[in-house]
Amino acid sequence: MAEVPFIAIEGPIGIGKTSLAKKLSSHFDFHLLKEIVEENPFLGKFYDDIDEWSFQTEMFFLCNRYKQLEDIEKKYLNSNKAVIADYHISKNMIFAKRTLKKDKFEKYEQIYHILTKDMPVPNMLIYLNASLDTILERIRMRGRDIEQNIKPSYLEQLASDYENFMNEFEVLHPEIPVIRIDGDTTDFVHYQDDLDKVIELVKNHLKGAPIKNKEGEPYYGL
Repeated sequence: MAEVPFIAIEGPIGIGKTSLAKKLSSHFDFHLLKEIVEENPFLGKFYDDIDEWSFQTEMFFLCNRYKQLEDIEKKYLNSNKAVIADYHISKNMIFAKRTLKKDKFEKYEQIYHILTKDMPVPNMLIYLNASLDTILERIRMRGRDIEQNIKPSYLEQLASDYENFMNEFEVLHPEIPVIRIDGDTTDFVHYQDDLDKVIELVKNHLKGAPIKNKEGEPYYGL
Protein backbone atom coordinates (compact mmCIF):
# COMPACT_ATOMS: atom_id res chain seq x y z
CA MET A 1 0.00 0.00 0.00
CA ALA A 2 1.37 3.40 -0.98
CA GLU A 3 -1.10 5.58 0.94
CA VAL A 4 -1.60 5.91 4.65
CA PRO A 5 -3.87 3.02 5.65
CA PHE A 6 -7.57 3.81 5.81
CA ILE A 7 -9.39 0.54 6.53
CA ALA A 8 -13.16 0.16 6.48
CA ILE A 9 -15.14 -2.79 7.82
CA GLU A 10 -18.50 -3.55 6.27
CA GLY A 11 -21.30 -6.08 6.40
CA PRO A 12 -24.95 -6.43 7.44
CA ILE A 13 -26.46 -5.26 10.72
CA GLY A 14 -25.19 -7.17 13.75
CA ILE A 15 -22.34 -8.94 11.96
CA GLY A 16 -19.59 -7.63 14.28
CA LYS A 17 -18.15 -4.62 12.45
CA THR A 18 -17.58 -2.47 15.52
CA SER A 19 -16.21 -5.35 17.58
CA LEU A 20 -13.61 -6.13 14.93
CA ALA A 21 -12.78 -2.46 14.34
CA LYS A 22 -12.06 -2.03 18.06
CA LYS A 23 -9.82 -5.08 18.17
CA LEU A 24 -7.84 -4.12 15.07
CA SER A 25 -7.55 -0.52 16.22
CA SER A 26 -6.11 -1.74 19.51
CA HIS A 27 -3.72 -4.20 17.87
CA PHE A 28 -2.33 -1.83 15.22
CA ASP A 29 -2.76 1.35 17.28
CA PHE A 30 -4.77 2.98 14.51
CA HIS A 31 -7.34 5.69 15.16
CA LEU A 32 -10.83 4.19 15.52
CA LEU A 33 -13.72 5.77 13.63
CA LYS A 34 -17.12 4.54 14.85
CA GLU A 35 -20.33 5.37 13.08
CA ILE A 36 -23.15 7.03 14.98
CA VAL A 37 -26.06 4.58 15.26
CA GLU A 38 -28.13 4.71 18.42
CA GLU A 39 -27.91 8.52 18.43
CA ASN A 40 -30.10 8.58 15.31
CA PRO A 41 -33.48 9.81 16.63
CA PHE A 42 -35.37 8.24 13.72
CA LEU A 43 -33.95 4.73 13.89
CA GLY A 44 -36.45 3.17 16.27
CA LYS A 45 -39.35 4.60 14.25
CA PHE A 46 -37.66 3.37 11.08
CA TYR A 47 -37.64 -0.26 12.23
CA ASP A 48 -41.33 0.06 13.13
CA ASP A 49 -42.33 1.69 9.83
CA ILE A 50 -39.65 1.71 7.14
CA ASP A 51 -41.68 3.49 4.48
CA GLU A 52 -42.62 6.36 6.76
CA TRP A 53 -39.23 7.07 8.31
CA SER A 54 -36.62 5.89 5.79
CA PHE A 55 -35.73 9.27 4.26
CA GLN A 56 -35.22 10.98 7.63
CA THR A 57 -33.17 8.04 8.89
CA GLU A 58 -30.89 7.88 5.86
CA MET A 59 -30.36 11.64 5.73
CA PHE A 60 -29.30 11.69 9.40
CA PHE A 61 -26.76 8.96 8.76
CA LEU A 62 -25.44 10.61 5.61
CA CYS A 63 -24.91 14.00 7.23
CA ASN A 64 -23.19 12.54 10.28
CA ARG A 65 -20.91 10.29 8.24
CA TYR A 66 -20.02 13.22 6.00
CA LYS A 67 -18.96 15.24 9.04
CA GLN A 68 -17.00 12.31 10.48
CA LEU A 69 -15.07 11.74 7.26
CA GLU A 70 -14.36 15.45 6.90
CA ASP A 71 -12.86 15.48 10.40
CA ILE A 72 -10.91 12.26 9.79
CA GLU A 73 -9.31 13.69 6.68
CA LYS A 74 -8.24 16.91 8.42
CA LYS A 75 -7.06 15.45 11.72
CA TYR A 76 -5.60 12.09 10.72
CA LEU A 77 -5.21 11.14 7.06
CA ASN A 78 -3.66 14.46 6.05
CA SER A 79 -1.13 13.95 8.85
CA ASN A 80 -0.29 10.43 7.65
CA LYS A 81 -2.04 8.81 10.64
CA ALA A 82 -3.78 5.51 9.93
CA VAL A 83 -7.52 5.06 10.51
CA ILE A 84 -9.82 2.07 10.83
CA ALA A 85 -13.59 2.59 10.52
CA ASP A 86 -16.52 0.33 11.29
CA TYR A 87 -18.28 1.46 8.10
CA HIS A 88 -17.73 2.48 4.49
CA ILE A 89 -19.58 5.54 3.19
CA SER A 90 -21.01 3.43 0.35
CA LYS A 91 -23.29 1.72 2.86
CA ASN A 92 -25.53 4.77 2.57
CA MET A 93 -26.44 3.79 -0.97
CA ILE A 94 -26.91 0.13 -0.07
CA PHE A 95 -29.51 1.04 2.54
CA ALA A 96 -31.11 3.86 0.56
CA LYS A 97 -31.69 1.66 -2.49
CA ARG A 98 -33.44 -0.86 -0.27
CA THR A 99 -35.56 1.53 1.79
CA LEU A 100 -36.38 4.64 -0.26
CA LYS A 101 -39.10 4.97 -2.85
CA LYS A 102 -38.00 6.07 -6.32
CA ASP A 103 -38.73 9.81 -6.00
CA LYS A 104 -37.01 10.13 -2.62
CA PHE A 105 -34.11 7.94 -3.68
CA GLU A 106 -33.39 10.21 -6.64
CA LYS A 107 -33.21 13.23 -4.33
CA TYR A 108 -31.09 11.32 -1.83
CA GLU A 109 -28.70 10.11 -4.52
CA GLN A 110 -28.06 13.67 -5.72
CA ILE A 111 -27.27 14.83 -2.19
CA TYR A 112 -25.07 11.78 -1.58
CA HIS A 113 -22.90 12.45 -4.62
CA ILE A 114 -22.56 16.16 -3.82
CA LEU A 115 -21.43 15.45 -0.26
CA THR A 116 -19.11 12.53 -0.95
CA LYS A 117 -17.37 13.51 -4.18
CA ASP A 118 -14.35 14.94 -2.34
CA MET A 119 -14.40 12.68 0.71
CA PRO A 120 -11.52 10.30 1.55
CA VAL A 121 -12.11 6.72 0.38
CA PRO A 122 -10.83 3.67 2.32
CA ASN A 123 -7.96 1.85 0.60
CA MET A 124 -8.69 -1.51 2.26
CA LEU A 125 -12.04 -3.13 2.92
CA ILE A 126 -12.89 -5.96 5.30
CA TYR A 127 -16.20 -7.58 4.43
CA LEU A 128 -18.01 -9.62 7.07
CA ASN A 129 -20.86 -11.87 5.99
CA ALA A 130 -22.89 -14.66 7.57
CA SER A 131 -26.13 -16.59 7.33
CA LEU A 132 -29.39 -15.06 8.54
CA ASP A 133 -29.41 -17.33 11.60
CA THR A 134 -25.98 -16.07 12.68
CA ILE A 135 -26.97 -12.44 12.12
CA LEU A 136 -30.18 -12.83 14.13
CA GLU A 137 -28.31 -14.52 16.98
CA ARG A 138 -25.71 -11.76 17.17
CA ILE A 139 -28.39 -9.06 17.15
CA ARG A 140 -30.16 -10.91 19.97
CA MET A 141 -26.93 -11.21 21.96
CA ARG A 142 -26.05 -7.53 21.82
CA GLY A 143 -29.56 -6.60 22.92
CA ARG A 144 -30.11 -3.15 21.44
CA ASP A 145 -33.71 -2.18 22.13
CA ILE A 146 -34.09 -0.30 18.85
CA GLU A 147 -33.18 -3.45 16.88
CA GLN A 148 -35.72 -5.79 18.44
CA ASN A 149 -38.38 -5.00 15.83
CA ILE A 150 -36.17 -5.58 12.79
CA LYS A 151 -37.92 -8.02 10.47
CA PRO A 152 -35.87 -11.09 9.48
CA SER A 153 -36.99 -10.57 5.87
CA TYR A 154 -35.41 -7.11 5.90
CA LEU A 155 -32.13 -8.50 7.25
CA GLU A 156 -32.13 -11.24 4.64
CA GLN A 157 -32.67 -8.73 1.83
CA LEU A 158 -29.95 -6.52 3.26
CA ALA A 159 -27.44 -9.37 3.42
CA SER A 160 -28.17 -10.10 -0.23
CA ASP A 161 -27.75 -6.42 -1.11
CA TYR A 162 -24.36 -6.40 0.60
CA GLU A 163 -23.21 -9.48 -1.27
CA ASN A 164 -24.22 -7.95 -4.60
CA PHE A 165 -22.53 -4.68 -3.71
CA MET A 166 -19.27 -6.35 -2.69
CA ASN A 167 -19.13 -8.45 -5.84
CA GLU A 168 -19.59 -5.30 -7.92
CA PHE A 169 -17.11 -3.34 -5.78
CA GLU A 170 -14.33 -5.85 -6.42
CA VAL A 171 -14.89 -5.58 -10.16
CA LEU A 172 -15.01 -1.77 -10.21
CA HIS A 173 -12.12 -1.26 -7.74
CA PRO A 174 -9.52 -3.97 -8.28
CA GLU A 175 -6.89 -1.68 -6.77
CA ILE A 176 -8.57 -1.84 -3.34
CA PRO A 177 -7.99 -5.12 -1.49
CA VAL A 178 -11.07 -6.77 0.00
CA ILE A 179 -10.69 -9.24 2.86
CA ARG A 180 -13.74 -11.49 3.11
CA ILE A 181 -14.55 -13.11 6.45
CA ASP A 182 -17.21 -15.78 6.90
CA GLY A 183 -19.02 -15.02 10.15
CA ASP A 184 -20.52 -18.51 10.30
CA THR A 185 -17.11 -20.11 10.71
CA THR A 186 -15.11 -17.23 12.24
CA ASP A 187 -15.70 -15.82 15.72
CA PHE A 188 -13.04 -13.19 16.37
CA VAL A 189 -14.88 -11.98 19.49
CA HIS A 190 -14.63 -15.22 21.47
CA TYR A 191 -11.67 -17.02 19.85
CA GLN A 192 -8.20 -15.49 19.76
CA ASP A 193 -7.06 -17.87 17.01
CA ASP A 194 -9.77 -16.51 14.73
CA LEU A 195 -8.78 -12.93 15.52
CA ASP A 196 -5.12 -13.74 14.89
CA LYS A 197 -6.00 -15.04 11.43
CA VAL A 198 -7.78 -11.79 10.60
CA ILE A 199 -4.86 -9.75 11.92
CA GLU A 200 -2.46 -11.74 9.75
CA LEU A 201 -4.57 -11.10 6.66
CA VAL A 202 -4.56 -7.37 7.36
CA LYS A 203 -0.80 -7.38 8.01
CA ASN A 204 -0.15 -9.02 4.67
CA HIS A 205 -1.90 -6.12 2.92
CA LEU A 206 -0.25 -3.43 5.04
CA LYS A 207 3.37 -4.45 4.57
CA GLY A 208 5.45 -1.62 3.23
CA ALA A 209 2.94 1.10 4.07
CA PRO A 210 4.46 4.37 5.46
CA ILE A 211 2.24 4.55 8.55
CA LYS A 212 2.03 6.23 11.94
CA ASN A 213 -0.08 5.39 14.95
CA LYS A 214 -2.89 7.60 16.24
CA GLU A 215 -0.35 9.76 18.11
CA GLY A 216 1.53 10.46 14.90
CA GLU A 217 4.51 8.29 15.85
CA PRO A 218 6.08 5.83 13.38
CA TYR A 219 4.63 2.34 13.61
CA TYR A 220 6.90 -0.66 13.05
CA GLY A 221 4.71 -3.54 14.15
CA LEU A 222 4.40 -5.34 10.83
